[in-house]
Amino acid sequence: MMNKERFLSELKSGLSGLSEADAQEQILFYSEMIDDRMEEGMTEEEAVAAIGDANVIAAQTTARIVSAEPEEKTGAPKRSRRPWEIVLIVLGFPVWFPLLAAAAVVVLSLFIVLWALILSLWAVEVSLCVSVPGAVALAAVYFMRTNALVALMALGAGAVLAGLSIFGAFGCLAATKGAWRLTKSAVGKCGSMFGGKGR
Repeated sequence: MMNKERFLSELKSGLSGLSEADAQEQILFYSEMIDDRMEEGMTEEEAVAAIGDANVIAAQTTARIVSAEPEEKTGAPKRSRRPWEIVLIVLGFPVWFPLLAAAAVVVLSLFIVLWALILSLWAVEVSLCVSVPGAVALAAVYFMRTNALVALMALGAGAVLAGLSIFGAFGCLAATKGAWRLTKSAVGKCGSMFGGKGR
């Protein structure tokens, strides 16, 4: 099966008819797509196979970009805004700008809360990990004081904490990956929205 390096090499060869910037943009796009699928649990070969044949993708991409270029370069000039449209935009500024700013703040606040929650989960996980050696040390102290019952209880508590810390680590990793994918997706959409050029 094809690996990521070979796939991107074939894709680059197939995109030789495009400009360097367009070809590099597509290569970066598919490289990130492979990485995302690997983060979701696929092997490198499975992620590459799921995307499709590099030569077919290169041909389709080249045809799409080349057919769009004449429109961008020689198409009709953009329609200039009419005076009444400009007046509406200016007069509506006190309304639409605060609404837009408020929406941006709300979205930003949601992501701050999300990552604060992730940090809290990791703080709990660290506390559990630190508690395990503490429980073992406490058990050792009580054994030396010939209080076997309390020592056994401390050892039991240490075992429970160890188990919780192991399960918690998996949960924290899964939550962090999910939050990272969500943040990455949101930033990508915002970039394409304001950058004016989607992939």
